[in-house]
Amino acid sequence: MSFFGPRLERPEFVEMLKEKIPYYDLRHSVKPGITGWAQVNGRDDLPIPIKVGYDEYYLKNRSFSFDIKILFLTLFKTVKSEGVQH
Repeated sequence: MSFFGPRLERPEFVEMLKEKIPYYDLRHSVKPGITGWAQVNGRDDLPIPIKVGYDEYYLKNRSFSFDIKILFLTLFKTVKSEGVQH
């Protein structure tokens, strides 16, 4: 596992997603990450095709500076969410 990269999808969905979403397998060309572009853009609230689009964008634009941007956004969103009362 890496710090940055696409999050793992539940195994029971992977085969179905491979059949339905073109280039879904590209997500598996890198190690899965703890955080990533889809996560800082609302991973839990997004439909799967949108999440996969964010993951593809990350794969095409991977760089040290992009990872730093994701790191800062992750930290910002984590600190911001701690102030929210549920």
